[in-house]
Amino acid sequence: MNEIFIREVLSSLSSLGKKKLRLIEDVLHRQLDGKKVLYDTEAKEDLDNKTAIDTFLAAKRIEGCSEKTEKYYRSTLNLFFSKTEEQYQRINTNNIRVFLTNYQQSSGANKTTVDNIRRIISSFFAWLEAEDYIVKSPVRRIKKVKVGKKVKEVYSDETIEKLKAKAKNVRDLAIIAFLYSTGVRVGELVKLNVCDVDFERRECVVLGKGNKQRKVYFDAVSKLYLQEYLQNRKEGCEALFCSLQTPIRRLEISGVEIALRKIGKSAGIPNVHPHKFRRTLATRAIDKGMPIEQVQRMLGHSQIDTTLEYAMVDDGNVKLSHKKYLE
Repeated sequence: MNEIFIREVLSSLSSLGKKKLRLIEDVLHRQLDGKKVLYDTEAKEDLDNKTAIDTFLAAKRIEGCSEKTEKYYRSTLNLFFSKTEEQYQRINTNNIRVFLTNYQQSSGANKTTVDNIRRIISSFFAWLEAEDYIVKSPVRRIKKVKVGKKVKEVYSDETIEKLKAKAKNVRDLAIIAFLYSTGVRVGELVKLNVCDVDFERRECVVLGKGNKQRKVYFDAVSKLYLQEYLQNRKEGCEALFCSLQTPIRRLEISGVEIALRKIGKSAGIPNVHPHKFRRTLATRAIDKGMPIEQVQRMLGHSQIDTTLEYAMVDDGNVKLSHKKYLE
């Protein structure tokens, strides 16, 4: 838009001659550097912080943002503006740096949490810039917080067998086997209905983040446990996994987590969590040679970097690959 404005100014002064016009053009470029020209038809009325946040989150909701993510965004932005005590139009880079530093020191939050907050603030101001409420996002000069990579735990075949051995009912056996073979998110697991499962093809359609559907696949062991579970449970629940006590109802995320923790405690395995099964599947798939793009699709990741963070490549396989390709 700046170039259009400059051309219009130069056109209205065309009688001055080329030399003077070049000087005027240079001056206009210098003066408008880092600024943005808005015509009256484009100009937007300034919003207060609350309305700006509401409008931003409405846009994120249309893009498929989940209710849980929306709440996290709102609480983070509300905290930011309560601490800075400034309208978004007057926020500068230093305000954001000071907020992030103070937050980390006062809360003791780790670097991952601080970077998540930076990303939310960045997303908000990038939206304001794209919608022409501000000229330039003040977060542009704030770099990603460097987070040291931590080797995260995955489950061995032996650990999985120990967990199965301590499961006290076929439902829990089916959950363990299904998580281990599909790598679905626990939120995807509890949304599944019986009608979503194709036992013949050993596949089902899950509803992932952003309301995106994808196919996942389960192995023969999972099929057997699932069929046994469904044959023996009481009718009246459309969900694939239901509560054990009456009234029979859809199993919730907390119900899955509690069941797995109890099994883990009984097996002497601490901190058993459904998400570790997902990381285990990614690692197994890559170790066995599955292309990373296919692992990404299987897990439902929009960015391949996320898939790489999930998968912990086995050191033994790295050594074998070194001998195979480099020696």
